[in-house]
Amino acid sequence: ANHQTTSAPAKTSIATIAATTPLSAVALSSATNSAAAAVDLTDPHKKDIAMQLVSSAENSSLDWRAQFGYIEDIGDGRGYTGGIIGFCSGTSDMLALVEYYTQIKPGNGLAKFLPALRKVDGTDSHAGLGSPFTKAWKAAAKDTAFQDAQEHERDRVYFNPAVSQAKSDGLHALGQFIYYDAIVMHGPGDDSVSFGGIRKTAMRKAKTPAQGGSEVTYLNAYLDARKAAMKTEEAHSDTSRVDTAQRVFLRAGNLNLDPPLKWKVYGDSYSILK
Repeated sequence: ANHQTTSAPAKTSIATIAATTPLSAVALSSATNSAAAAVDLTDPHKKDIAMQLVSSAENSSLDWRAQFGYIEDIGDGRGYTGGIIGFCSGTSDMLALVEYYTQIKPGNGLAKFLPALRKVDGTDSHAGLGSPFTKAWKAAAKDTAFQDAQEHERDRVYFNPAVSQAKSDGLHALGQFIYYDAIVMHGPGDDSVSFGGIRKTAMRKAKTPAQGGSEVTYLNAYLDARKAAMKTEEAHSDTSRVDTAQRVFLRAGNLNLDPPLKWKVYGDSYSILK
């Protein structure tokens, strides 16, 4: 919201100049294009870019739609991790997903595991789950209702809150993505290593654009706080999704997260050219 109000006077002055100077038609057109380019992460193409970026870190692939059926225990103490953004059996978001899926499609192949999912919530236990559950998950992934449920829960729990907070902090698409990637990994809580706590740590070091601060300075402070949070946990000790991806876009001044994008995660190179 912040940057829209500040850009309004600029539009007026460009229009006024354009009326008096024929040559400035080119400048007017490029200014209009750059204004049009500054879209939020909610734009369908930008959102797809965000999903590809997260998938490169979570699944070593840009094909995020191929991850609906992904499920394994990655040994991080959160039980099973599955689906397009790593819903976990130990952190209640997998339970919420299966509950929502059962609400929109009663009698689905995962519904019978709800009692077990409720019991293991908050632990890394596989009790009542195991291979029957992982097989049922992979089978459910072929059901468009389960795919829709995963996207619904991703948006409700992670994407929408992250983008909404970023916009109220005055951040453009890159900052919105930086918030989204953090909430996916660290969860939406307020403790020091959750999304809310990371933001508070950053805000102690730098003002958000909404507070009159520099967007680049604030995002650097945010990525510093994010790295510190990642390093508290062995499973997240590789910080390349920050160092060789998000920080690369920030150093390039690509606050709108416009393609072409080139980055690395875990040493592997990726690109989105358009």
